[in-house]
Amino acid sequence: MDKAKRRITERKNRAFRVRKNITGTSSRPRLCVRRTLNHIYAQIVDDISGKTIVQVGSRGKEFAARIAGKETTKMDISKLVGELLAGQAKEKGISTVVFDRKGYLFHGRVKALAESARENGLIF
Repeated sequence: MDKAKRRITERKNRAFRVRKNITGTSSRPRLCVRRTLNHIYAQIVDDISGKTIVQVGSRGKEFAARIAGKETTKMDISKLVGELLAGQAKEKGISTVVFDRKGYLFHGRVKALAESARENGLIF
């Protein structure tokens, strides 16, 4: 198995280990993070009913309007996604969540998104 496939397999195994202990309920849904090479996505999910409550990504229309004409880094984009997610969660009446890092290490862009969401009112 080459190095790239091994890394993907190892991340999926880490994600499984993290995910088997975390479940989102209606009172405390799960905040799930997905990171790609150029973009980052976050959503708040109620696992019991199987519904996505809030979803924000770095490719959405609302997001594009906020960064139009600005020079931004991936870290800045992650922080902005965290702010937007927390704002939309407040509108839906969600204040506490369970954080699901989905196998990614808690540093860099994932940490920036989490800290930004915490600063803007989400508790986890």
